Amino acid sequence: MRVPEDLISQREHDFQGELNRMQHRDVCKQTRSKTRGMLSVRNFHHICRRGVSSVWRGISGRAGQRLDIGGIYPPIATPFTQEGDVDYQSLDENLWKYDGIPFRGLVVQGSNGEYPYLTAEERVEVVRRVRLTLPKAKLVMAGSGCESTRATIQMSERMASAGADCVLVVTPCFYHGRMGSRALIHHYTQVADSSPVPVILYNVPANTFVDLPVDAVIQLSQHPNIVGIKDSGGDITRIGLIVHKTRSQDFQVLAGSAGFLMAAYSVGAAGGVCALANVLGQQVCELAHLCTSGEWDKAKDLQYRLIEPNTAVTRKFGVPGLKQAMEWFGYHGGKCRGPLQTLSQVELEELRADFSSNGWL
Repeated sequence: MRVPEDLISQREHDFQGELNRMQHRDVCKQTRSKTRGMLSVRNFHHICRRGVSSVWRGISGRAGQRLDIGGIYPPIATPFTQEGDVDYQSLDENLWKYDGIPFRGLVVQGSNGEYPYLTAEERVEVVRRVRLTLPKAKLVMAGSGCESTRATIQMSERMASAGADCVLVVTPCFYHGRMGSRALIHHYTQVADSSPVPVILYNVPANTFVDLPVDAVIQLSQHPNIVGIKDSGGDITRIGLIVHKTRSQDFQVLAGSAGFLMAAYSVGAAGGVCALANVLGQQVCELAHLCTSGEWDKAKDLQYRLIEPNTAVTRKFGVPGLKQAMEWFGYHGGKCRGPLQTLSQVELEELRADFSSNGWL
C-alpha cells in the first residue's frame, strides 16, 4: 500500500480540480463585468463558453498536448456484501490484483460497475476509494453520465473532486427519440465547458438505443476538453471513419469491447475499454501489445480465443456472467444488485464452456 504517496496524489488532484474551477469562475466573472447591461443572457452564456474553451486551450497548450488515454482499461465491477452494500474491502483486493497488469487505468462506475443501481453518493465514494488505492501513474476514468445535462455537470464535478483524471459520459437515453445530433452536441458541449477534467464520449447503443451520430462526434472532437470516445457499437467502418475524420484534433478512439479490439486497432483505435479485461486482463493487454507492435498473425490467433469468452461476459450473460467469471479467476465478483439475477445452472454451464473451449479454464 502506497498510502502517503496516494494521499499526496489525491491532494494534487483536488488542487488541480479546484484550480480549474477557479479559472472557470474567473472567466465568467470577467465576462459578466464587461457585458453587464449590454448583452442578453443568451449572448452572455455564449461568450462564457468561449472563454472557458480558451482556458482549456491554454491549459492544453502549457501541457503540450491533450490527455493521452491510449491503452487498455477494465470497466471494473462493483462488489457488494451479502446485505447489498458496496463491499469496499473486496474492491480493494481486486485493485491490488489488477496492479500487476499493465493497464493504462481503470474505468470506474461504467456499465459493468452497475452505476444505474448505485446512489450518487455511492458512485462518488467508489471513485474516491479507487483513486486512493490505485497507483497515481494509472488513470481513473469515472463514469459521470446522467440523464439531464445539469445532473451530468454536477456529477462530473463531483467525480473530479473525488480524484478522477477524466470522465466518461454516456449518452442520455430516456428520451432517446429526441437524442439527435443537435441535442447531443449541446449536451456534451455544456458538460465539457464545465468539467474540471477531460471528457470522453461514451457510445453504447445496445444499452441506450442511442447511436451517437458520427457528425456529432466530429464536431465535438474540436472541443479542447473532449479528448476521445469509447465506442461499444462494434461497427468497425464507423470507428475507422471517426479516426480518419478526427485525426487532426488529437482525438482518440477506444474500442468498447475485446471482441473487436484487433479490428479497432487495425483502423487506428488507441486502446480499449474491455469487460473481459476484468477476467483475462493480461491476455487483453497482450493482444493490444501485439497489435501496436505489428505482430498481426499472433494477434489474430489470440483474438480468436477471446471472442467467445468476451461475448459471454457482455452480450450473452452481461454483468452477472462477468461477475461469475471473475470468481473463477480469483477476483471478487459476487452477486449483482436487483433486479439483475445470478445465472441459472444451465447458463453457468454455458459460460464455463465458452471459457474452457478456448483454453482459459
